[in-house]
Amino acid sequence: MSGTIGQRVPLIDGIEKVTGRAQYTADLDSRDALVGRILRSSVSHGRIVKIDTSKAQALPGVVAVVTGEDCALTYGVIPIAMNEYPMSREKVRYRGEPIAAVAALDAETAARALDLIEVTITALPACYTPAQSRAPGAVLLHDDKPGNLEREVHHVFGDVTAGFAEADLVREETFDCAEINHAQMEPHAAIADYDAARDRLTLHSVSQVPFYVHLMLARCLEMDTAQIRVVKPFVGGGFGARTETLNFEIIAALLARKAGGKVMMRLTREETFLTHRGRPATQVKLKIGLTGTGKITAVECEAVMAGGGYAGYGLVTILYAGALLHGIYEVPNVKYDGYRVYTNAPPCGAMRGHGTVDVRHAFESLLDRMARELGLDPFAVRRANLLSAPMFTANGLMVNSYGLGTCMDRVETASGWPDRKGKLAPGRGLGMACSHYVSGAAKPVHWTGEPHAVVSMKLDFDGSVTVLTGASDIGQGSTTIVALAASEILGIGLNRIRTVTNDSVITPKDNGSYSSRVTFMVGNAAIEAAKAMRAKLVAAAAKKLEVSPDDIECEGETFFVRGSSQSELSFQDVAIAALAEEGTINVKGTFSTPVEAQGGKHRGGAVGSTMGFSYGAQVVEVSVDPDTCQITVEKVWAALDCGFAINPLAVEGQIEGSVWMGMGQGLCEETHYIDGLPAHANLTDYRFPTIAESPPIEVHIVESIDPLGPFGAKEAGEGALSGFPPALVNAVADALGMDVNFVPVTPDRVQEALIKFRRANRRKEAAE
Repeated sequence: MSGTIGQRVPLIDGIEKVTGRAQYTADLDSRDALVGRILRSSVSHGRIVKIDTSKAQALPGVVAVVTGEDCALTYGVIPIAMNEYPMSREKVRYRGEPIAAVAALDAETAARALDLIEVTITALPACYTPAQSRAPGAVLLHDDKPGNLEREVHHVFGDVTAGFAEADLVREETFDCAEINHAQMEPHAAIADYDAARDRLTLHSVSQVPFYVHLMLARCLEMDTAQIRVVKPFVGGGFGARTETLNFEIIAALLARKAGGKVMMRLTREETFLTHRGRPATQVKLKIGLTGTGKITAVECEAVMAGGGYAGYGLVTILYAGALLHGIYEVPNVKYDGYRVYTNAPPCGAMRGHGTVDVRHAFESLLDRMARELGLDPFAVRRANLLSAPMFTANGLMVNSYGLGTCMDRVETASGWPDRKGKLAPGRGLGMACSHYVSGAAKPVHWTGEPHAVVSMKLDFDGSVTVLTGASDIGQGSTTIVALAASEILGIGLNRIRTVTNDSVITPKDNGSYSSRVTFMVGNAAIEAAKAMRAKLVAAAAKKLEVSPDDIECEGETFFVRGSSQSELSFQDVAIAALAEEGTINVKGTFSTPVEAQGGKHRGGAVGSTMGFSYGAQVVEVSVDPDTCQITVEKVWAALDCGFAINPLAVEGQIEGSVWMGMGQGLCEETHYIDGLPAHANLTDYRFPTIAESPPIEVHIVESIDPLGPFGAKEAGEGALSGFPPALVNAVADALGMDVNFVPVTPDRVQEALIKFRRANRRKEAAE
């Protein structure tokens, strides 16, 4: 390694972002665009009787009106679970579901047109919780889904009954985790431009997955994919909110085609909340068996998720929740039952740490309590169950590198755990937890047989190297990663490299930014492309210096003959020599997941499979006000095994961001509905931590060097998240002497639980 990687490098697109020069979708020139607006359902569940748009169409300034009749095809992220229309047809299944849309000359006219659309809906009974949806006689949201079950999963590995029989301690608890939203900074927006003369559509949007958007536009508009162009400008955060095609993107395109022109669709913050795709409310019933030394003998887990009105990512989420019980500790016997349930609420989807956060919270919380009961230190219990890489788990997950033990060592020492645990002042506590996550899904959502990632690289007359990738940079720094890979392999400075991303006409297809796949997959593809480019340059240098290519070395943009101080060429000279051979040089690199990493043979076995897991450990210190039960996070120590930190500065930022999101879920975030209406669909009422609540976060990077990862790297953006909520709850238990089985741990909930806890203790003391 020449030294480009492993250094703290500012993100190459950071200057545009901090100076305000970055153009986000809503910033794009829309002076010649019509204004698009969506009419939404005011009922949670009902049958559509009539939609009359005649008055809206007659309003001066209205150019186009569309309804569900304009799109007869469903869309969705999972090919076998497409049950949602861009605008409802026949039924509505949540308040806020799109019914119709207009394109007008200005916003005022568009708003007036929506008011003129006459809609008649016959209300049906609504089910807002899984219990209501699964109750006998409950009205079905989808006629083909008995019991309103989108998907149920049942997996057994090993002999669970025998495992519990071997245990010295068996405990079972039920944990409730609230639904939460991504609350990304940038509201949703899309601009669709239809060229009627050529039957071509161009869409700029906020997507994390332009390729999937491309597919769904072609499907829903029944257009040839060659006639569609999808461009992703800068994106102001995603966190999974945009890992599937969203209804407003298709609606904008439908309006543009009907209007024969350009339509700008800017959603309000409330509409962005209604589009949702957040983490589902999840109830986790968990049973663990431990030996007296803390060894896990068996686990039983039941997860029930409230998925909202449509499938979305639900099928995958409920599978992930069970699959990722494995891969972090040695768990020989596991039984998992998962239920994804339809409810009359906006559809849930993928959110950072997709599928694993709530189950990991339950697991780490219960494990801590059992350690306490056995008189064992929480670190000791986890160390008793460490894996030994390389290995395969019981459900077929491949673990090639494993730095969890080192992560625990780092945070245990840094936090002063051995000397401070149990010795803090009243109302103050320490808690710890561990976590992990995949480095990209081993099988793509849409299987085409193509490589999982493709990177193209071009060298031309100006001596610059242009890297072209379809990978979506949503703030995680993927654009910088591919530039660093090129710089490292080619031995050239970053100032010689340009990175072009996310334009389906220009850049190669990439599956998108989800499941932490980009660094691993796109990074490997970039390395392969750079090696192909380097081979051409070395061959040109060797020819010019009249030696064998094996004798050529390159360092600091200088090519020279090994062992000779006289025979050397500059990068520019070598580039000119290479170009003289064939003109503009174009190479590419690809990456596909190895077959052995693609999961077990059981149904759903591919979900959770990956090339490498990240591993994290955290210690959280809190103080709890004795009167108000207000919780203050005093400090966080977080260690993450990311394989190799290609850019430590970016890794630290990703870990801090994960801790931050985990803090939001643990402390205060929750989407709440009143008769299906979101109670706080804005950033004032939806409570998340601000800089005022920010604790010091001490980050420790652990490098286990994964044999398959680019330069040994693994994911760094999600693995730390699911460790925070249980570490927080464990710290609160240390501070108050009371366990809680819910998140968020808001002051009102904690106070109510504390009152009940104290009353129960007084009754117990009185009885004795």
